[in-house]
This record gives sequence, C-alpha cells and structure tokens, in this order.
Amino acid sequence: METATVDDLDRRILHALGLDGRASFSRIATLLDVSDQTVARRYRRLRTRGVARVVGLCDLRRTGGCQWWVRLQCTPGAAPAIAAALARRPDTTWVQLLSGGTEILCGVQTVTSEIREPLLLDRLPRSSRITSVAAYSLLHTFAGGMMNDGLELLGALTEEQVRRFAPTPRPPVDDVPTELDDLDRSLFAVLAKDARLTHAELAVLVGWSESTVRRRMERLEETGVLYYDLEIDTAMLGLHACAWLWLAVHPSALAAVGTAIARHPETAFAAATTGPTNLAASIVCRDIASLYRHLSERVGTLEGVQHVETVPIVRTVKQGGAVLPNLGTRPSVAS
Repeated sequence: METATVDDLDRRILHALGLDGRASFSRIATLLDVSDQTVARRYRRLRTRGVARVVGLCDLRRTGGCQWWVRLQCTPGAAPAIAAALARRPDTTWVQLLSGGTEILCGVQTVTSEIREPLLLDRLPRSSRITSVAAYSLLHTFAGGMMNDGLELLGALTEEQVRRFAPTPRPPVDDVPTELDDLDRSLFAVLAKDARLTHAELAVLVGWSESTVRRRMERLEETGVLYYDLEIDTAMLGLHACAWLWLAVHPSALAAVGTAIARHPETAFAAATTGPTNLAASIVCRDIASLYRHLSERVGTLEGVQHVETVPIVRTVKQGGAVLPNLGTRPSVAS
C-alpha cells in the first residue's frame, strides 16, 4: 500500500468531519475556502488509504443498553490470535492489543443497563493461554464518543471555525429508552463501517427505500440515538505514543479529575468505570518523551489521583464493529 501523507489541509478536513461526520463536501469547502472537488478528493484518498474514516454508532444510554470493557491477560505470543478471534465475534465492538502484545482490551455492548457481569465471560475461548479476565462497566463518559470532543489533538481549525461548524447540541437522554427495530439495526451495522454513504447507497445495502432510510436516519439523529465518530490512524499525524491510563481517583474527586483530563488535548476518550480503578483515559502523544511529560506534569498533579497504571496501545484490531488492517495504533479520535 502506498504511504499516505497528511498535510495541514487534510487535518482541517478531518477536524471538520470530527465535528460533523456527514457534513457535505461543499459545506466543508466553504469553511476552509477551498473547492468541493479538493475536499472530496482529499477525503477519499485518506479513506482509501486507511488514514481515516467516519462511522455511525449507537448511543447506548438512549436505548437502555450498557457498554462493558473486558480486559484479558495472555501468555506471551498468544494475544494476537486471541484478539483476532474476538474481533470476528459480533458481540465485540472494538478490540485492542496492549502491553507489548500480552494483553487485550475489548468493548462489548449489552441490551440492558443493569450492572451485571456480562455473559461474554461465559462465552470466552476456553484456553490456558488466557491467564486472567476482568470486566468493567462504563458509568459516565467525560470525553470522546457521543461527547463529540477529543479533537484538540488535530489542532487544525480555529476556535471561530469550530463555532461556525459545531453541530446542533444533542437532546438530553430520555428516561424512556428508544427501541430499535430491524431497519435500525441494519443501518447501524452498515454505518459502523462507513457513515459517509449516501441515503441511496444505504438503501441498497439494507434493502429499504431511499425515502424510508432518509426518514429513519433523521429520526435517529434527532433523538440522539445515532452519533458520528471519526477514526484516525494517529501515526499518520505524527502521534506515535498511545496508551490507556487506568486511574484510581478518590470518589469525591472523580468528576473533577474526569473533567480535567477531558480538557487535555492529548485525551481521545475518558470515562468513569467500575472496577479496582474508577477512571480510564485513552491518550495520544507525539512520542514517549511527550507521554512522560503528560503523565508527570499534567495527570500526576491532579488532586485526588491516588494511582495511575499506564498501558501502551500496540494495535487496534477492530473498531466501530469493523475488523481493521494492521495500520498502527489507530485509536478513535472522538471515541
């Protein structure tokens, strides 16, 4: 595969798509003062070469679902094969190799919001190569995902441009969960791979009329059930040190620390979780030296942080429901 390069215009296009994943090329072109053809050509090149893609995901808070993370420790050399097997399963939404290839972290969605041990644990491969398994439920998201932030690491658009392009605020979460039907589920399966498809293209793939697909998409967007996320191969942006931070924070300081970490430009995702640590954050830095400074000068100085475990991300095997080629760490910028 030909090596792709990312310049300032590419970054601005990606930043705009991170704010509004289905924005028309003409709207982005107007914002950036370039031609429609230039924006379309640049994005298609980035998409084709695996640098970036826009995906459509379901906000589980609005459907009565729950997001679990499952963390597996493996014997040396076993993790890549186990991660590949987990990536092929329909109940995993994303899978990452961590810690030099000896650990796996994956996301699992459940249909209810009850805090119970996910059934995935009963269905994991029976293998002596898995030495330990732990599951954590996400309690609150501070940055990334449906929060539509975590884009500061691109550093591309000005504050005024961000204000001009900012999407309509999403509605508050309703106490009554939104029920999904077969069409909704079919749409999410397709959008998890490419959310830039036209309504006509989506209609062909899900087997419904274009007008029906358009109306259903509008309803899912208006209710906040459907949100768009930007996935980027961060190595192409010159960001080579990606890691998960597992933080133990005093409960009284959890909200303040989570909010503070969410404001760090290095933070791609941050959430409160169950488990021995109660805050997890995915951070993206330029190099190991930058990662060290971030930990020692920013995270380590936050009042209430009692312990931090740093776990390097080796590779993302699956993201947004799609199995990915080996293109570096490739974390989601907004999730």
